[in-house]
Amino acid sequence: MNKMETVKNIIKNNDGIAKTADFVAEGLTNYDVANLCKEGYLERIKHGYYQLAEQKDIKEEQVLATLLPESIVCVESALFYYGYSDFSPRQWSIAVPRTFSRTRLHIDSLATKVYFMQPTLFEIGKTSGDFNGVQLAVYDRERTICDCFKYRTKLDNEMFNKALNAYAADKKKNLSNLSNYAKKMRVYKKLMDVMEVLLNG
Repeated sequence: MNKMETVKNIIKNNDGIAKTADFVAEGLTNYDVANLCKEGYLERIKHGYYQLAEQKDIKEEQVLATLLPESIVCVESALFYYGYSDFSPRQWSIAVPRTFSRTRLHIDSLATKVYFMQPTLFEIGKTSGDFNGVQLAVYDRERTICDCFKYRTKLDNEMFNKALNAYAADKKKNLSNLSNYAKKMRVYKKLMDVMEVLLNG
Protein backbone atom coordinates (compact mmCIF):
# COMPACT_ATOMS: atom_id res chain seq x y z
CA MET A 1 0.00 0.00 0.00
CA ASN A 2 1.45 3.38 -0.92
CA LYS A 3 1.74 6.27 1.52
CA MET A 4 -1.32 8.06 0.21
CA GLU A 5 -3.50 4.96 0.58
CA THR A 6 -2.21 4.47 4.13
CA VAL A 7 -3.03 8.08 4.94
CA LYS A 8 -6.54 7.77 3.46
CA ASN A 9 -7.19 4.64 5.52
CA ILE A 10 -5.93 6.24 8.72
CA ILE A 11 -8.18 9.27 8.23
CA LYS A 12 -11.17 7.12 7.27
CA ASN A 13 -10.72 4.98 10.41
CA ASN A 14 -10.68 8.13 12.56
CA ASP A 15 -13.96 9.62 11.23
CA GLY A 16 -12.26 12.05 8.90
CA ILE A 17 -9.78 13.67 11.29
CA ALA A 18 -6.47 12.11 12.30
CA LYS A 19 -3.79 13.12 14.80
CA THR A 20 -0.06 13.10 14.10
CA ALA A 21 0.19 10.16 16.51
CA ASP A 22 -2.25 8.15 14.34
CA PHE A 23 0.09 8.50 11.34
CA VAL A 24 3.21 7.72 13.37
CA ALA A 25 1.53 4.57 14.75
CA GLU A 26 1.14 3.35 11.16
CA GLY A 27 4.81 3.90 10.34
CA LEU A 28 4.75 7.39 8.82
CA THR A 29 7.10 10.06 10.13
CA ASN A 30 6.38 13.69 11.04
CA TYR A 31 8.40 14.56 7.93
CA ASP A 32 6.02 12.49 5.77
CA VAL A 33 3.03 14.30 7.26
CA ALA A 34 4.63 17.70 6.67
CA ASN A 35 5.38 16.75 3.06
CA LEU A 36 1.83 15.53 2.42
CA CYS A 37 0.60 18.94 3.64
CA LYS A 38 3.08 20.74 1.41
CA GLU A 39 2.02 18.67 -1.59
CA GLY A 40 -1.63 19.52 -0.93
CA TYR A 41 -2.88 16.03 0.02
CA LEU A 42 -3.42 16.79 3.70
CA GLU A 43 -4.83 19.90 5.34
CA ARG A 44 -4.05 20.94 8.89
CA ILE A 45 -7.16 21.73 10.95
CA LYS A 46 -5.15 22.79 13.97
CA HIS A 47 -1.78 21.88 15.43
CA GLY A 48 -1.42 18.09 15.28
CA TYR A 49 -4.79 17.38 13.57
CA TYR A 50 -5.33 16.76 9.86
CA GLN A 51 -7.97 15.97 7.28
CA LEU A 52 -7.71 15.08 3.59
CA ALA A 53 -7.44 18.24 1.50
CA GLU A 54 -10.21 17.17 -0.90
CA GLN A 55 -12.47 16.39 2.02
CA LYS A 56 -14.12 19.80 2.20
CA ASP A 57 -17.41 18.44 3.48
CA ILE A 58 -16.20 17.32 6.89
CA LYS A 59 -18.93 18.16 9.37
CA GLU A 60 -18.32 20.82 11.98
CA GLU A 61 -19.96 18.44 14.45
CA GLN A 62 -17.22 15.88 13.75
CA VAL A 63 -14.50 18.50 14.23
CA LEU A 64 -16.05 19.42 17.58
CA ALA A 65 -16.40 15.78 18.69
CA THR A 66 -12.79 14.97 17.76
CA LEU A 67 -10.94 18.10 18.85
CA LEU A 68 -12.97 19.15 21.89
CA PRO A 69 -14.57 15.96 23.21
CA GLU A 70 -14.79 17.44 26.73
CA SER A 71 -16.90 20.41 25.61
CA ILE A 72 -20.68 20.57 26.08
CA VAL A 73 -23.01 22.27 23.58
CA CYS A 74 -24.78 25.06 25.46
CA VAL A 75 -26.80 28.31 25.43
CA GLU A 76 -27.48 29.54 21.85
CA SER A 77 -26.58 26.22 20.17
CA ALA A 78 -28.60 24.22 22.72
CA LEU A 79 -31.61 26.57 22.31
CA PHE A 80 -31.52 25.94 18.56
CA TYR A 81 -31.12 22.19 19.09
CA TYR A 82 -34.25 22.00 21.27
CA GLY A 83 -36.25 24.21 18.89
CA TYR A 84 -36.39 27.06 21.43
CA SER A 85 -34.74 29.42 18.94
CA ASP A 86 -35.22 29.82 15.18
CA PHE A 87 -31.87 31.49 14.87
CA SER A 88 -29.27 29.06 13.53
CA PRO A 89 -26.07 30.15 15.32
CA ARG A 90 -23.11 31.07 13.11
CA GLN A 91 -20.79 29.75 15.80
CA TRP A 92 -20.95 26.84 18.22
CA SER A 93 -21.71 27.84 21.81
CA ILE A 94 -19.77 25.40 23.98
CA ALA A 95 -19.08 25.08 27.70
CA VAL A 96 -15.68 24.04 29.04
CA PRO A 97 -14.33 24.06 32.61
CA ARG A 98 -12.56 27.25 33.68
CA THR A 99 -9.29 25.34 33.94
CA PHE A 100 -9.47 24.31 30.25
CA SER A 101 -6.42 25.14 28.11
CA ARG A 102 -7.16 28.25 26.02
CA THR A 103 -4.77 27.15 23.28
CA ARG A 104 -6.83 24.02 22.59
CA LEU A 105 -9.78 26.23 21.69
CA HIS A 106 -8.10 27.75 18.62
CA ILE A 107 -9.47 25.72 15.73
CA ASP A 108 -9.13 27.26 12.27
CA SER A 109 -12.12 25.51 10.76
CA LEU A 110 -14.60 26.03 13.60
CA ALA A 111 -16.16 29.22 14.95
CA THR A 112 -16.90 28.88 18.67
CA LYS A 113 -18.34 31.03 21.44
CA VAL A 114 -16.89 29.63 24.64
CA TYR A 115 -18.49 29.71 28.08
CA PHE A 116 -16.02 28.97 30.86
CA MET A 117 -17.85 27.19 33.68
CA GLN A 118 -17.04 26.70 37.35
CA PRO A 119 -16.09 23.03 37.77
CA THR A 120 -18.93 22.53 40.31
CA LEU A 121 -21.52 23.62 37.71
CA PHE A 122 -19.96 22.04 34.63
CA GLU A 123 -21.67 18.61 34.80
CA ILE A 124 -25.16 19.81 35.86
CA GLY A 125 -27.70 18.73 33.25
CA LYS A 126 -25.13 17.15 30.93
CA THR A 127 -26.64 14.70 28.46
CA SER A 128 -25.92 13.77 24.84
CA GLY A 129 -27.71 14.36 21.57
CA ASP A 130 -27.56 13.56 17.87
CA PHE A 131 -26.20 16.52 15.92
CA ASN A 132 -26.34 15.81 12.21
CA GLY A 133 -25.47 12.15 12.85
CA VAL A 134 -22.69 12.89 15.37
CA GLN A 135 -23.16 12.31 19.11
CA LEU A 136 -22.21 15.40 21.11
CA ALA A 137 -22.54 16.28 24.79
CA VAL A 138 -25.26 18.91 25.26
CA TYR A 139 -26.95 20.44 28.29
CA ASP A 140 -30.54 19.30 28.79
CA ARG A 141 -33.54 21.62 28.44
CA GLU A 142 -33.60 22.67 32.09
CA ARG A 143 -29.90 23.48 32.29
CA THR A 144 -30.20 25.45 29.05
CA ILE A 145 -33.03 27.57 30.51
CA CYS A 146 -31.02 28.17 33.71
CA ASP A 147 -28.08 29.26 31.52
CA CYS A 148 -30.36 31.78 29.79
CA PHE A 149 -30.75 33.47 33.18
CA LYS A 150 -27.11 33.05 34.15
CA TYR A 151 -25.90 34.58 30.87
CA ARG A 152 -28.84 36.95 30.40
CA THR A 153 -26.59 39.82 29.27
CA LYS A 154 -25.19 37.74 26.39
CA LEU A 155 -28.61 37.02 24.85
CA ASP A 156 -30.82 39.45 23.01
CA ASN A 157 -34.33 40.02 24.40
CA GLU A 158 -36.10 38.31 21.54
CA MET A 159 -34.06 35.11 21.86
CA PHE A 160 -34.45 35.11 25.66
CA ASN A 161 -38.24 35.60 25.60
CA LYS A 162 -38.82 33.12 22.80
CA ALA A 163 -36.76 30.47 24.61
CA LEU A 164 -38.72 30.84 27.86
CA ASN A 165 -42.09 30.74 26.09
CA ALA A 166 -41.05 27.69 24.06
CA TYR A 167 -39.86 25.92 27.21
CA ALA A 168 -43.09 26.73 29.07
CA ALA A 169 -45.04 25.15 26.20
CA ASP A 170 -42.74 22.10 25.89
CA LYS A 171 -44.40 18.83 26.95
CA LYS A 172 -40.96 17.37 27.71
CA LYS A 173 -40.08 19.96 30.34
CA ASN A 174 -39.14 18.78 33.83
CA LEU A 175 -39.98 21.50 36.38
CA SER A 176 -38.49 19.65 39.34
CA ASN A 177 -35.09 19.50 37.57
CA LEU A 178 -35.47 23.15 36.58
CA SER A 179 -35.95 24.26 40.16
CA ASN A 180 -33.17 21.96 41.40
CA TYR A 181 -30.62 23.27 38.84
CA ALA A 182 -31.71 26.89 39.37
CA LYS A 183 -30.96 26.63 43.10
CA LYS A 184 -27.50 25.15 42.47
CA MET A 185 -26.75 27.81 39.86
CA ARG A 186 -28.12 30.62 42.05
CA VAL A 187 -30.68 31.89 39.54
CA TYR A 188 -33.71 30.46 41.36
CA LYS A 189 -35.46 33.69 42.34
CA LYS A 190 -35.02 35.42 38.96
CA LEU A 191 -36.10 32.28 37.13
CA MET A 192 -39.18 31.59 39.27
CA ASP A 193 -40.40 35.20 39.02
CA VAL A 194 -40.56 34.85 35.24
CA MET A 195 -41.50 31.18 34.88
CA GLU A 196 -44.44 31.37 37.32
CA VAL A 197 -46.05 34.03 35.14
CA LEU A 198 -45.47 32.00 31.96
CA LEU A 199 -46.63 28.71 33.45
CA ASN A 200 -49.69 30.07 35.19
CA GLY A 201 -50.30 32.61 32.40
